[in-house]
This record gives sequence, structure tokens and C-alpha cells, in this order.
Amino acid sequence: MDRGNGAMAVNPSAHVLVVAGSDSSGGAGIARDVETIAAFGLRSSLTVTAVTVQTHDAVTQIEPMPPTLVVAQIHAAIEANAVRAVKVGMLPNPAITEAVASVLADNPLVPVVLDPVLAASSGASLTAEGAAAALKRRLLPLCRLVTPNLPELALLADTPPARNEDEAVRQAGFLLEAGAQAVLVKGGHAAGERSDDLLIRPGRPPARFAAPRLPGSVRGTGCMLSSAIAANLARNATLEESVQNAKRYVFEQIRLFLPDRQTAATIG
Repeated sequence: MDRGNGAMAVNPSAHVLVVAGSDSSGGAGIARDVETIAAFGLRSSLTVTAVTVQTHDAVTQIEPMPPTLVVAQIHAAIEANAVRAVKVGMLPNPAITEAVASVLADNPLVPVVLDPVLAASSGASLTAEGAAAALKRRLLPLCRLVTPNLPELALLADTPPARNEDEAVRQAGFLLEAGAQAVLVKGGHAAGERSDDLLIRPGRPPARFAAPRLPGSVRGTGCMLSSAIAANLARNATLEESVQNAKRYVFEQIRLFLPDRQTAATIG
């Protein structure tokens, strides 16, 4: 419930479990996840998969956690708190992906949102060889939603990058065939004046979530979007409501980061 100052009252019992990497710059990763989930009135439980040394321009070091430590963190978080949704971000190698998937498969009652973080905004790879294949094989079948951008979609589909929406929808279909329940194709890397996202589900036409493209670039938007969706699902919103609310939130956050505070525009 809104408290009148734009913030939602915190539900002390409901948690979103965040399984992701840290970012020393604070621009992305778990820092972004926690602040986003809090904006929707929920608390976060944390599982750190990797420590990354980053500025806003470069990644200089990645230290993956031992898979056994990742599993122990997830078990402790589930035991300690009422986890209502799971957001999965950076999984730096296949062994960690396998470990996370094994635990989530044993706890199938909460929705899992996967942000397939394969590279930093700077373009630096954040994952070891075989990570994308492990995601597709082991984690996609456990996911309520996968949220790739166009480069990530191409890697997961093992195809060249989509040149248009029809190709993106076709590539998303490959992820559905791999077991994902739904795919949200993010339009931030597309060309044009719009930054529209497409929600692809089996047997249904794509649902479009439209927004004007704002100038400039803000790090961590993928983290924000996936965490906002997970938070809304934890609040028992439908998938479409969750995506719509998350899209609005991210748009406003980007607008606030812009130097001239661009006037808000309607997001359809």
C-alpha cells in the first residue's frame, strides 16, 4: 500500500530471494535488485554468486563463489524467510548454474524470474564458456519468466541477433521449447524511437509493453526490470500486471537519472 509519499509500505514477511552477483560500483547487480524490491514494499533475501570488481566503464575482476556456498546461501534464505518469488541474475559458470537449478527444482512453488546476465554494460563477458548452454538446459524449465535483451536472446537461441520483431519472436519460441513458461524480449538494444518489450507465451499473441526511447544510457536497468517483476509476482500480481508495473518503474528510474529530467511519457 502506498504511504502517501510515493513509497510502498513494507511487508515484513514477504521476501524476494535474489540470486546474483555483486557490483562494486553499485550500478548493477544485487545493489540494484535490493533497492528495486524495496521500492515495491518487499524485503530481499540474498545469495551472492560472484563478487565483481567494476567501475561504470569496465569489469576488472570476477570471483565466482564455490557452488556449495551458493547452495548453502539459498537453503539458509529459504529457511529464514517467507520467500514469495526468486530473481536469478548473474550465474558465472555452469557449475553454479547446475547448483542453483538443483535447489530451485526442489522448491518449485514460487515463481522464478531469470535475467540471463551474460555480459556487463561495458561489453565484458561475465560468464565462463558453457554458461549460456547450462542456463538453457537446466534453468529455463524452472522459470516463470526469462528477460533477455536482444544479444542475450541470440546467445540463448544459438542464432544471429534478431533483425526485426518477427525474428525476435521466433527466437523467443526456442526458449519456450526449452521449457520457459514465458519470455520477455527487451527492446533496449533495438533501433528506433521506441523501446518496446514483447511478452511471448505459448499459444498466445505477443503482448507489447511500449515506451519511448530516452536519450543516454543507465546501467542496471535489466536488474531493475527483473527484480521489479519478481516483486510484483510476490505481491500476487498477474504476469502482465507485473511486467507493466516493472516497465513503468524502470522508465521513471531512467528518466530520473537523465541530466535534464526528461518529461515523463505514457507507457502502454
